[in-house]
Amino acid sequence: MVFVGFGFLMVFLHRYGFSSVGFTFLLAAFALQWSTLVQGFLHSFHGSHIHVSVESMVSADFCAGALLISFGAVLGKTGPAQLLLMALLEVLLFGTNEFVLLDLLGARDAGGSMTIHTFGAYFGLVVSRVLYRPWLEKSKHRQSSTYHSDLFAMIGTIFLWIFWPSFNSAPTSLGDTQHRTALNTYYSLAASTLSTFALSALVGRDGRLDMVHVQNAALAGGVVVGTSGEMMLTPFGALAAGFLAGTVSTLGYKFLTPILESKFKVQDTCGVHNLHGMPGVLGALLGVLVTALTTHQAYGDGLQAVFPLIAEGQRGATSQAVYQLLGLCVTMAFALVGGSLVGFLLRLPFLDSPPDSQCYEDQMCWEVPGECTDEAQVPLSVEEPDTRA
Repeated sequence: MVFVGFGFLMVFLHRYGFSSVGFTFLLAAFALQWSTLVQGFLHSFHGSHIHVSVESMVSADFCAGALLISFGAVLGKTGPAQLLLMALLEVLLFGTNEFVLLDLLGARDAGGSMTIHTFGAYFGLVVSRVLYRPWLEKSKHRQSSTYHSDLFAMIGTIFLWIFWPSFNSAPTSLGDTQHRTALNTYYSLAASTLSTFALSALVGRDGRLDMVHVQNAALAGGVVVGTSGEMMLTPFGALAAGFLAGTVSTLGYKFLTPILESKFKVQDTCGVHNLHGMPGVLGALLGVLVTALTTHQAYGDGLQAVFPLIAEGQRGATSQAVYQLLGLCVTMAFALVGGSLVGFLLRLPFLDSPPDSQCYEDQMCWEVPGECTDEAQVPLSVEEPDTRA
């Protein structure tokens, strides 16, 4: 999901494919190592050693996912040095936010609706706002996609869609809880896909589907059940949540994205607000609702695995729901304040930000084959008539 899913999902920019896949590779590899240290100091530091395991590796992958969500908001407008500095600082903030939510507040967020999607999306959006470029119209012609770039982006979509149930269920307890999480995610993804196709045809010109909607909004179902997937959401609840997420995401791509840029000066390249931001907040609120409805009868012996504090009598269902809501507020605070500070640091001149006229262009950082450059796009030669006669 991290290397193939996110990497290929962002190759829709027809002249930024090398950078989309290559920088995803670079940032994810860096985040996996740095996050292992940061999360190790916070969660598994014992006897002057950091204890690593498969669980810590999965947690580092989740952190890399949040970083790549933020990367999507600034895609094409930042250089490698800026991205590495953003990764260095965002991993620290991600680890701290996760520690506060899961360890101090005791909130539940197995699939990361709050810690991964909401944090990653709004952190990236605030960075994009601070880095706003009023003259980016010079590179508008490079922000479009082509038939083949959209087709490659669908590779990322399919990878993410297939593996999202295992993504959400990876940190949950073995047995019923893990199975329930995978099933809820699967049903939610299916419902969001249907609503995406329906809404895309409804709001599209002449009833035609928009590939941007299908590539992104169809995945919103996996985001919206990140928090509540391990809870007693029920298949009907998962289907309803996925349908709502797909609807909100599709409408966001159609109507909200242009408003964000024109009114709020947020240039969201990949539309992470529609795929991760709004569905992430919806997922957190859904988690609050399902938590408030928790009963010992519904979970039986499995309550300990999902809500250990409720099972041990330290909290009631309503109290746990309040902590879930508080977790969303804390996440938004970390994302907005942290994104603002990091954004201002990324504006430092020595970080070599690409000029407006060179944004969304691979040639700034990569050796690009001649046939893929503007200079090589010359008219086909016309065969001269045979004058030998």
